Amino acid sequence: MTTESKPLGGRIALVAGATRGAGRAIAVQLGTAGATVYVTGRTTRTKVSEVGRTTETIEETAELVTAAGGEGIAVPTDHLEVAQVQALVERIDEERGRLDILVNDIWGGEHLLVPAFGKKIWETDLDSGLRMLELGVKTHVITSSVALPLLVRHPGGLVVEVTDGTAEYNTRFRENFFYDLAKNAPIRMAYALAHDLKEAGGTAVAVTPGWLRSEQMLDHFGVTEANWRDATEKLPDFAVAESPVYIGRAVAALAADPERARWNGQSLSSGQLAKEYGFTDADGSRPDAWGFIIASETGKPDVADYR
Repeated sequence: MTTESKPLGGRIALVAGATRGAGRAIAVQLGTAGATVYVTGRTTRTKVSEVGRTTETIEETAELVTAAGGEGIAVPTDHLEVAQVQALVERIDEERGRLDILVNDIWGGEHLLVPAFGKKIWETDLDSGLRMLELGVKTHVITSSVALPLLVRHPGGLVVEVTDGTAEYNTRFRENFFYDLAKNAPIRMAYALAHDLKEAGGTAVAVTPGWLRSEQMLDHFGVTEANWRDATEKLPDFAVAESPVYIGRAVAALAADPERARWNGQSLSSGQLAKEYGFTDADGSRPDAWGFIIASETGKPDVADYR
C-alpha cells in the first residue's frame, strides 16, 4: 500500500546496472520509498565483470534494498545479451505482472575511458571506443526495447536514463569522441522515449549526478566516504562532490511525484531536483556540481555557494 512514508509501496522497479555507484544508490532509495526493486549487473558473489571489482555485487545491492524497507531481488544480467534481458523481463512479468519504473544506469566503462581521456579518435584504441558505445548506448537500447512493453501495460510508467552531464553542459566536448557519444546518447534517448511513451501516459527523463563520490572515485583518491574531504588537498574542487545517495533520492522523488509528466523528455540533475523536491545529500547539504563547474569556466566561484 502507498503511504506517506512509503510513497512507492506496491510499485515495481527495475534498476539495470545496480552493482555500485549511482545504480546501487537509486535502487536503495527506491526501496526506502517502499518499492520492489529488481537489480541487475554482471558482478555477483561468484563472478566478476570486466570492471574487475569484487567488492560490490548485485546480491549485496538487493540486500541493501530490503534492509532499507523495500524488497530487493538480484538477477545477474548482461544487458548486451538480448536473451538474458528477455528472460529478466519475463520473470518480472511472471512474478509481478507489471513494471512501473525502469532505470537504465548500465555503464561499467571507466576502465576504458581512463586510457582514452583527452585522446583524439585516431589515437583511441578502436575496440575500446566501440566497447564504450556498447556498454553505454547499446545496453540501454536493448533494455528499453525489451522492457517497455511491460512498462506501458499500465499508465504512469517512468523511464530514467542515467548519464554524465546535463544537456546544457554536454554541448561542450566530453573528453573523448567515444565517451562524448556514450554520455550524450542517453539524453537524446530520454527525449525520444518521451515521445514514444506520451500516449501511454508514461514519462522519460535523463538524470545525471554531479561529481559522484562512487566507490571507484573514492578508491581513485585513496579516501573513504568518512574522510572524503581529505581529497580536496589534492583537488580543491572535489569539495563540491556528492554522495550516490543524492542521485538516489533524486530518482525516488521523481518516481513518487504524481505530476512528474511535466519533466517529460528533459535532462535533469540531482542538484536541480534537490531544489525542486527539497531533499538533501546524506550530509544534509545540497550540492550543485554542474552549476559550480559551469561557473568555474569564467571565474573562481566559492564552493560554499554550491553546497
